Amino acid sequence: MEGFEYHVRRAHPALRPYLGDLTGYAYRGAPLELHRGLPSRYLTIVISLDEPLGVAWPDEPVEKFQTLVGGLHSTAVRIADSPNVAGIQLALTPAGSRALLGLPSGELATTIIDLDKQLGMPAQELGERLRATPHWHERFDLVERLLLEAWRDEPIGAPRAELGWAWRRLCETAGGIGVQELAREVGWSRRHLTEQFRAEYGLAPKVASRVLRFERAVRWLKAKPQTRLADLAADLGYADQAHLTREWHAIAGCSPRQWMLEELPFVQDDARTEVAESGV
Repeated sequence: MEGFEYHVRRAHPALRPYLGDLTGYAYRGAPLELHRGLPSRYLTIVISLDEPLGVAWPDEPVEKFQTLVGGLHSTAVRIADSPNVAGIQLALTPAGSRALLGLPSGELATTIIDLDKQLGMPAQELGERLRATPHWHERFDLVERLLLEAWRDEPIGAPRAELGWAWRRLCETAGGIGVQELAREVGWSRRHLTEQFRAEYGLAPKVASRVLRFERAVRWLKAKPQTRLADLAADLGYADQAHLTREWHAIAGCSPRQWMLEELPFVQDDARTEVAESGV
C-alpha cells in the first residue's frame, strides 16, 4: 500500500435532509485486499471512477458494480477481489431514498443493486463525466448539481409521523433509547412499532439501535484510536468489553482491535482532506 486519499465535503444545504457527506477515495497503489463496508444510519451510493467495485455479503460470492446503491444493513459487506482504486461515495438518508430513488429504504434493506436500475439519470453517464473531471471539488460540484436536478419535488409517499419520530430518536440517542420506551413515546405497542419500523427501514428498532451504537463506536475509534476498549464499552453502554467485542464480531465480522490494525490507518479522520462546500 503506497497511500490513500480521502476527500470529504458536507452536502449542499438543500440536500442535507437527504444526504450526508460526499466522500472521494483514491488509493495510490494497490487497494486493500479486504475492506469492510460497515453498517451505519445511511444507505450507500458508490460511483466508481475506474474499474468495477467488488462487493459481497458474508459467505456470498463477489459481485462487481460500476455504480451501486446499498440499503441499510446490520452486518458488514466485504469489498474485495476488485481492481477499483478510486470512486465517490454518497451517504443517503432514508428520507433521501424516497426522494431520490422513489421507494422506502426498507425495500433496499440488506441488498446491493446497480444504481442504473433505480436512478432516473444514467449512472453510467454520470461515471463517465466524473472520470473526465480532474479535481475533487469539481467532481463533488457535478454530483450535487445532478442531484439537485434529479431530486423529486414531492417524494414518493412519506413514512408515518410516528416512524419518522422513532427514527430520529434512535439516531439522536445513538441507539440509547429502549424499544419499549420508544413505543410508549409514539403511542404504539412494541409489536406494532417493530412491524411498521421494519417495513419502512428494513431493520427492526432493536437491530437499528445496535447498528447506531456500533456506528458511534466506529466514529469514536477513528477520532481517538488510543481509547481503551473497556472505557469505550462503558461510555457507550455495553455491559463490558467482552460485550463490545461480541457485537463487533457479529456486525463487523472481526474484533475492534483487528479492524483497527487492518483498516484504521486508511480511514482515520486526520488523513482526510475537507473539500470546500459548493455554491450550486
